[in-house]
Amino acid sequence: MDAFVIEGGVPLSGRIRPSGNKNEALPAIAAAMLSAEPVELANIPDIVDVRVMLEICSALGSEVTWIGPNHVRIHTPELKTTLVPVELARRVRASILFAGPLVARAGSVDLPPPGGDVIGRRRLDTHFDGLERLGAGLQPGDVYRLRSGGLRGTDLFLDEASVTGTENLLMAAALAKGRTVLRNAACEPHVQGIAKMLVGMGAQISGIGTNQLTIDGVDQLGGVQHRIGPDYLEIGSFMGLAAVTGGELVIEDVVADDLRMVRMVFERLGVRSELRGNELHVPGRQKLEIRPDLSGHVPKIDDAPWPQFPTDLMSIAITVATQSRGTVLFFEKMFEGRMFFVDALIGMGAQIILCDPHRVVVVGPSTLYGSRLESPDVRAGMALLIAALCARGQSKIYNIRQIDRGYERIEEKLRALGARIERVQS
Repeated sequence: MDAFVIEGGVPLSGRIRPSGNKNEALPAIAAAMLSAEPVELANIPDIVDVRVMLEICSALGSEVTWIGPNHVRIHTPELKTTLVPVELARRVRASILFAGPLVARAGSVDLPPPGGDVIGRRRLDTHFDGLERLGAGLQPGDVYRLRSGGLRGTDLFLDEASVTGTENLLMAAALAKGRTVLRNAACEPHVQGIAKMLVGMGAQISGIGTNQLTIDGVDQLGGVQHRIGPDYLEIGSFMGLAAVTGGELVIEDVVADDLRMVRMVFERLGVRSELRGNELHVPGRQKLEIRPDLSGHVPKIDDAPWPQFPTDLMSIAITVATQSRGTVLFFEKMFEGRMFFVDALIGMGAQIILCDPHRVVVVGPSTLYGSRLESPDVRAGMALLIAALCARGQSKIYNIRQIDRGYERIEEKLRALGARIERVQS
């Protein structure tokens, strides 16, 4: 297993370009299974989760070819099986995204329970309830077995605005007979990206960008060349990184509309930024100060479905708050296990009160000191990496495969900004 060794306390400055959106790339790979024609995905991040999803495609019968850096072709003229390998499904949460495409194209799928981050309970009910309503029968057992003699469109109100649930049902409905209406649908940028990809393949979808999608099913989908959008979660991570190390950073290839709430929340923590075309400038040597609510009340930062603050940036924002003057309450509403990483920040010197599994109070600023750390999941791992880069002394982070699952060549990008970071064998 690899580990990161970091010497903290160095301002990180320069220019950086985010990778393609991980949360768009993974469903895009699954969507490629809907067509017998070649599908090309550009700006796809070369990360662990992407590699595992492509292995699943190969196991199902796809010809997978890297035709350039961050550019892959997936061609599936025939499916040789609809059984997702157990060992691969366990390695990535996004394996659930093969359910919709396979049952739509082949009428069946055998899907072992998916793996992924351990951040609390992650329901699958929305996926299977919706697929059953579209006409797929679910057989109980250790493996999720879906069978269908043909999907038919229907009016669906999702019991939660699930991102992957919306994507699965969107992909299945694209080949269903008749019209499907998805209400209370997720509308994050990566969901919009998948909808646009499907339209490029010949799907008929309206309402993209809203929480109501209307899909008129077609008989077949063709190939497409689709470019994955920039990862606004990685952009948010870089914003926090620049702020806590005091560096001046220019982040290239950003989409302004993706960052409205992210920038607003970071401004409450004292992090200023400026948009200049498709670049985001984070000034150096910022005086980080938490902005209280009116009448001096302690502010609250919480997460919620798009367009609110994303849950995947909560751990980054908490780390930034440890370096900002003032007090702030964070309320994680979506996962009951995401907050437990704060024990590591407390061990580094942060003043944090863990109120319950969903809420923490952060009082800053605190001087952080290097420590031996373990990455519990993708986003918490990046948060601890940011903490180590602003801490005094040396830190060593283990289990960095979790970070590699979501951030492409992160140590190379950070070294280009001046970070003292090395990947070593643990």
